[in-house]
Amino acid sequence: MANILINDARIAYDDVGSGPAVVLVHAGIADRRMWDAQLHALSPTHRVVRYDWRGYGESGDARGRFAHHRDLLGLLDALDIERATVVGASMGGAYAVDAALTAPHRVSGLVVLGSGLSGHTWPDTMLAAVRDRVHSAVPAERLTRYRAGTADRIDPADVEAMALAQARFLVAGPDRDPSTVAAEVWDRAITMLHGVFRRLWTAPAHEETVLHPPAVHRLHELTVPLTVVNGLADAPWIQDVADLLCDGVPHAHRLDLPGVGHLPSMERPTEVTAAIADTVRQGL
Repeated sequence: MANILINDARIAYDDVGSGPAVVLVHAGIADRRMWDAQLHALSPTHRVVRYDWRGYGESGDARGRFAHHRDLLGLLDALDIERATVVGASMGGAYAVDAALTAPHRVSGLVVLGSGLSGHTWPDTMLAAVRDRVHSAVPAERLTRYRAGTADRIDPADVEAMALAQARFLVAGPDRDPSTVAAEVWDRAITMLHGVFRRLWTAPAHEETVLHPPAVHRLHELTVPLTVVNGLADAPWIQDVADLLCDGVPHAHRLDLPGVGHLPSMERPTEVTAAIADTVRQGL
């Protein structure tokens, strides 16, 4: 693990292998460890970079105003990567797309898994489901203080409860029995989620800015190979974004994975790694 200063934030990253560059951008419910299998499988033939967003994992705190896609492009600059296939999961997928729209000459291909999309409005039905099935895991008064950063202490039981609720809703998927998730995947996801909520609930003041105009109105501008990986057990509203991406980018290739939730890189690593390698070949 190395550290580098990007846009005034200390970013932790791994940079291994040689060959065509692949940059892995983790999900908001995880950190760079979600890419363990891909790092191991791709590094013999590719240069593979994975990093923790600011405020996540081993990176420094998120402070002030920043944009995650700018951090991604800044990392390419700092590591002298002229062009790369960028692979993003969940909101990491949104940041990958935003980076490709901001600097298309730097991105040779895109792979997104359970992706978000800048400018997309999540429907009220999803927000209600998250409130009922995730946020309700912690008493509302304490959750409000945690989010505002005004709590005197973070109760470890609340971190555990929120991690479990988020894992049931996304890692497994809202309609899937969590016991069907492999134990090693579940345990690693819970460990990462503990870190996510401890960091979020103790973070200093910060403001994330987004691409303008947002990607939702600019998908026609994407001309590089795009692979959309969709877990068929993922939340239906997230799967709707896969539809938007495939409808908006005519040359997009879609990979639906049955019985998979929000973290396909961990549940189906072989298929995801193959999809990344194929997208790299197309980009070359």
